[in-house]
Amino acid sequence: MPRPKLVRKIGYIPTVTYFKPRGVPVRQLQEVIIGFDELEALRLSDFEGLYHDRAAKIVGVSRQTLGRMLEEVRKKVVDALINGKALKIECNPSTKILAQFVCNKCDYVWQGTFEVKKPSCCPSCKDTRCSYVNG
Repeated sequence: MPRPKLVRKIGYIPTVTYFKPRGVPVRQLQEVIIGFDELEALRLSDFEGLYHDRAAKIVGVSRQTLGRMLEEVRKKVVDALINGKALKIECNPSTKILAQFVCNKCDYVWQGTFEVKKPSCCPSCKDTRCSYVNG
C-alpha cells in the first residue's frame, strides 16, 4: 500500500487549463492530464530556473520526489506535443493543495488547503468573492 500524498504547496494556479492542437475538434482528441502539483514543479524548475532542492522545499516534497514529478510531467507534455493530444491541467483528486487566498470585500488574507476548487467563502466576513493569490 503506497504512502498517502503530503499536502503540496502551490504558488500558481493557471486560469487557462486546456490546450489543444489547432484545427482538430476536441471530441477527436485524446487528453493528457497534468496536475497542479506537476505544473508547479515544472514552473519552478524550468520557468523560474530554480535548482531541484530549492523547488522541492517550496512544493513541500523531497528532491527525489520532485525529480520524479518532473520526469513524469515532461513526458506528458512531450506526448501531447508529439502525438497531437490535448493537454488538460487539473487538480489531482488525491492531492491536497496549500494555497493563499484573499477576500475581495474585506481584504482578509488566509492560507488553506483545498481539493479541486477554492474555498467557497471568506472565513472572516463569509463573503463569496474570494480569490486565489498567485505567488
